[in-house]
Amino acid sequence: MTDTMNADSERRELIKRASSAQNVKKRYAKERRFKMYGAAAVLSAVAMLLLLLVTIIGNGYSAFFQYEVGLDIELKTERLRIGDVRDEKALSSARYRNVVRDALKTEFPEVKGRKAKRSLYGIVSSGSDLKVRDVVLADPSMIGGEHKIWVKASDDIDTLLKGQMTDIERWQPPGTAAPVGTDGDVRISVDANAFSDIVSNVKERLSILADGKEDQWRALLGIIENQRAELAKLNASGADADSIQSLQTSINQNAEQADGLEADVSDLRARAATPDSSEQLTPQLPSYLVNVNGGVVKLSEVSNDEVHGVALVPLQSENASAPGTWEIVSYVTPESNRRVKDQEIAWISRLQEEGRVESRFNISFFQTGDSREPELAGIWGAAVGSFFTLIVTLLISFPIGVLAATYLEEFAPKNRWTDLIEVNINNLAAVPSIVFGLLGLAVFLNFFGMPRSAPLVGGMVLALMTLPTIIIASRAALKSVPPSIRQAALGMGASRLQTITHHVLPLAMPGILTGTIIGMAQALGETAPLLMIGMVAFIVDVPGGFTDPATVMPVQIYLWADSPERAFVAKTSAAIMVLLAFLITMNALAVLLRKRFERRW
Repeated sequence: MTDTMNADSERRELIKRASSAQNVKKRYAKERRFKMYGAAAVLSAVAMLLLLLVTIIGNGYSAFFQYEVGLDIELKTERLRIGDVRDEKALSSARYRNVVRDALKTEFPEVKGRKAKRSLYGIVSSGSDLKVRDVVLADPSMIGGEHKIWVKASDDIDTLLKGQMTDIERWQPPGTAAPVGTDGDVRISVDANAFSDIVSNVKERLSILADGKEDQWRALLGIIENQRAELAKLNASGADADSIQSLQTSINQNAEQADGLEADVSDLRARAATPDSSEQLTPQLPSYLVNVNGGVVKLSEVSNDEVHGVALVPLQSENASAPGTWEIVSYVTPESNRRVKDQEIAWISRLQEEGRVESRFNISFFQTGDSREPELAGIWGAAVGSFFTLIVTLLISFPIGVLAATYLEEFAPKNRWTDLIEVNINNLAAVPSIVFGLLGLAVFLNFFGMPRSAPLVGGMVLALMTLPTIIIASRAALKSVPPSIRQAALGMGASRLQTITHHVLPLAMPGILTGTIIGMAQALGETAPLLMIGMVAFIVDVPGGFTDPATVMPVQIYLWADSPERAFVAKTSAAIMVLLAFLITMNALAVLLRKRFERRW
């Protein structure tokens, strides 16, 4: 009997141990899974952050560089329209645009007609005359001579040269190019199949165009079928004649358009199916330009060993060009879908061959204010506006926030009123920022009549938003000071005020400064409250004071992101990079302060 009981007891003990071991094993497995989930979450967050940074940097780095064009500008007094007086006022009001245009016309004397000249002038920035003015003001002795002055290319040309408008392919084909003609219609023959790649590319593009037109044709056939069904219903219901006639007219028009699309599809399919035939290049196909003998020829017809085209820039001679001395440039996006036309590309290509086009660091991005022209727009005006705004924010929120936190933490009695105030401060820290903008609009602008879009008002609004953050951080810093510090000071005969000001506040100041910097960094990145007080206005001039019209960096980013010009995309990302640099610097400063002055009690 005893042996049986002992066996049962041992069996239960073994089962209990096995169960306990199994539970421990499950617990360890859960712990490993939890760690794995945590690591996966951290990696996901890091991956998203890296993706964000790579996207911003990839879009914005090009804005830090700008293509410039070197022009030989002759500063003639009669073209500048200045007399014998050469003071600063006379030089500032001179007609520098005339000499810029004269330099372009001298470089391309073959350009005739008002429209062509307007396109030629458009390859450089509309602010080129301002650059020439600044150069002359720096050295008035330049007047009367000819000087090479670098001016900014237009935003469209800059976008093209950076490869952001269309894919650009260059290659040097085999064979010797023999051009016939230097201006107007030009024919180029080659002793090898130098143009076979172009022919095959055109055939592929024709097939793609045929597919697109076929889709349009089939969609139109579906519309016609539905319209005919609707027409049958109208006839059966005895509808009025006008409705039937209108629908029949629409059917006839669509049917005619469908026939045209069907014919286009058949033609494109037939052309694409004959690989060795010559092809006509239309504006709906990629553009092919040949750089030969100092000129640029736009191809209009191409075969394997011969091309026909128009000289966009006249050739200097009809001499044969050996392999390696001439090239073909392909612009994949059709001319009809580009803001920069082939003629403008030919002009800038000629300037590139002469070494007159260079990519330079865009220092003006950090020196100028906003502009309607992307190549002239800069971040300095918004940066100065942000500086003035943050100064006002700091001067208001820091002393008030620290004093309020000190009173609530050290002097205020603990009752229902202080509890209510504490709850409201915590609630204000979670209020959406646009509510503070509405408050500023109602109180500062409408009631007090303060200037709209001024750093003074913007700083006051952001101070209201930052106050709860500073108060909460300051109270936490004051609480972290050990009571023994207070007791020791009071025991030595110091008053309560002396204890707080001489001992507690200095010891809590690192934590207070950390909270203040974080609050200021948050204020620097705010946009919504400033939009409500008019800081979304287009401001060109750099503000000189707290009451001058200004904008701030987040609002400037918002304005550029809403602009239709393609060049503002890079400007937007570049401004975001600058703003992130400021925010990272401010947060790093907060971390350094905390590490430097942190005390362990």
